[in-house]
Amino acid sequence: MAIPVIDFSKLNGEEKAKTMAAIANGCEEWGFFQLVNHGISEELLERVKKVCSDCFKLEREEEFKRSTPVKLLNDLLERNNEEKLENVDWEDVFTVMDDNQWPCKTPGFKETMGEYRCELKKLAEKVMEVMDENLSLQKGYIKKAFNGGEGNSAFFGTKVSHYPSCPHPELVNGLRAHTDAGGVILLFQDDNVGGLQILKDQQWIDVQPVPNAIVINTGDQIEVLSNGRYKSVWHRILVYPEGNRRSVASFYNPSLRATIAPAPQLVEQAKKDDPQVNDQAYPKIVFGDYMSVYAEQKFLPKEPRFQAAVKAI
Repeated sequence: MAIPVIDFSKLNGEEKAKTMAAIANGCEEWGFFQLVNHGISEELLERVKKVCSDCFKLEREEEFKRSTPVKLLNDLLERNNEEKLENVDWEDVFTVMDDNQWPCKTPGFKETMGEYRCELKKLAEKVMEVMDENLSLQKGYIKKAFNGGEGNSAFFGTKVSHYPSCPHPELVNGLRAHTDAGGVILLFQDDNVGGLQILKDQQWIDVQPVPNAIVINTGDQIEVLSNGRYKSVWHRILVYPEGNRRSVASFYNPSLRATIAPAPQLVEQAKKDDPQVNDQAYPKIVFGDYMSVYAEQKFLPKEPRFQAAVKAI
């Protein structure tokens, strides 16, 4: 099985209906799909690769060698037992947001990533509009829900990660299995070094590297808003003895104050499809409350997170 790869440019031509159906299938059956011809220039993407790789090499690689995961792995090897490091990740990571101090001083990093984030946010909003149409929701429904109504308070952050080569990849996770807490995630992954896997039909499946593709996946709040039509999917990162995997993941998430609930028309449709359904499948959630729970339960089953985040609204 292979993750769907979809030509996003065909939304504007004679193959629009086929492309919309492919995206619907990606959301409903996979929770992950890859977009090519998505409108972001290869020149910009090449600059993103360069500044992110330069940042790691110039500013972070030596620090990672002294990091907690490396120390814990060395301690484990010294004890000479066959345990696995279950509660740490072999990941160097930092987050970029427009209104915060940028954590990287590499020449060209801020300018390139600022331009990239602007383009990615536009792409995220286009993808959400496709989801609106496929779910028979009013255009802009998801965006408005994420902004808590009107305004522009939705969160858009970018996580820059590297997963360096590991001498004993069987003993450590690159990133433990989890679902994403928020809305729509747009990943620019490494062209050459794999490692991203999703759980489908109880099997771990590789998300194959496709040069300059943008990988899209749906988070927990899209699952809630779609009343379960679009599921957030468990995924993880493996590490390898060779290669340094680059990962640039951007998150279009609700405002912390936004209340996310199943779209009423999707609840009504579910009742029509199954008269035994008496209520919506998911509770209303204030996203900030959900994030407080998620911070403690990220790597645990997601259903209890939904219930734990419920408060009187």
